[in-house]
Amino acid sequence: MQTDLLVVGAGPAGLACARTAHDRGLAVEVIDKAVFPRDKTCGDGLTTQALRLLERLGVDVTNQPGYQAITETVIFSPRGRSITLPLPEQSQGAYSGVMARVDLDFALLQRTRDSGVLVREGVGLESLSVGTQSVTAGLSNGNKIVAKYLVAADGHWSSVRRLQLGRKQKDLGSWHAVRQYFRNVESPTNKPAQWIFFEPDILPGYAWVFSLPNGRANVGFTVLRREHQHGKDLRALWEDLVNRLPLRAVLGENAEPEENHRAWPIPASYHPSRCAQGRVLYVGDAAGVVDPLTGEGIAQALETGILAGEAVQTNQSPEQVSSRYQHAVERVIGRDLRFAKRFQRLLHSPARAEAGLRIAAGTAWTRRNFARWMFEDYPRAMAITPDRWRRGMFSEPGAFCARPIADKNCLG
Repeated sequence: MQTDLLVVGAGPAGLACARTAHDRGLAVEVIDKAVFPRDKTCGDGLTTQALRLLERLGVDVTNQPGYQAITETVIFSPRGRSITLPLPEQSQGAYSGVMARVDLDFALLQRTRDSGVLVREGVGLESLSVGTQSVTAGLSNGNKIVAKYLVAADGHWSSVRRLQLGRKQKDLGSWHAVRQYFRNVESPTNKPAQWIFFEPDILPGYAWVFSLPNGRANVGFTVLRREHQHGKDLRALWEDLVNRLPLRAVLGENAEPEENHRAWPIPASYHPSRCAQGRVLYVGDAAGVVDPLTGEGIAQALETGILAGEAVQTNQSPEQVSSRYQHAVERVIGRDLRFAKRFQRLLHSPARAEAGLRIAAGTAWTRRNFARWMFEDYPRAMAITPDRWRRGMFSEPGAFCARPIADKNCLG
């Protein structure tokens, strides 16, 4: 079998790439070893940028039954002080939401298939040969695909990178995260919210409770990876955190877990050199493009997928394609990831974190705009990248404002 582009991995990054390349006239195939719908361990949060990119791809998650719009964020400082950060009214568009990955990825998969992309489920990658003119992939079903380019969208433990380098992945991730779904959650407010807890002993990480529909919530925490830290250590920390006040108060006395907790690595390890090698481009977690400040990666996955789909041109050399992609990622994402990593250092100290949150809570303007900055309505490095400044940047509508719904007034 032959194709222009083979995408390995049918998560947000891979499907965004496949859809973009297909729309530009390339023959595209996608493989994934899983059969959908399938769960994916994640915090499930959707930032403004993620929602805007989903809108660009034609995937309106706000109409899906598993989607929960978020109207405010409540942050608990290291000293236990609560700060409420409001987001714009939903009549102005979607600025933040939560959707379980089992639902999000399946919605993306269906929309990608509907556009005409061939997606093969239950098919993994077994072998890889990268030549000067093409890439040959041996599949778990015994078939081979010869493609002009390959995009690796297969996550942190990328089988593509392992096969290309000839060795296992040594990077264990910059962060560890733990997630557990709860039901019968009784939020102390009447608004669907995201609750964030800056506990002193896990800084610069944090714990969270993210509202889902029908009284459910995604509950978890993220912490910097430390040497000699094992799964049992994370389990003990999680059992302690989930029973602390005020997290337990947010869940309510009737909340109970739906599943065992699950842990996963967060690869916040971006470098331009990790994004491309020969006729292979890396996107999403496989490229390490996770926000080092929040651990959020869905927007970055979608963005790199789109950029890779735009970069691949079959009539150009691998050097030209790789260079175009690397420069695009650096321009669109790289500056923000480096800024976020520097900003993250402020959160190592409980005193500095407390002071920073006090400033963010100072006025109605700072609360509103800190929330929008945190949810990637504004670029992370906006303050030091004047090439992105423009008139009206603080008053742009959220995602899905073009949708003709009577209660929307996206132009103010």
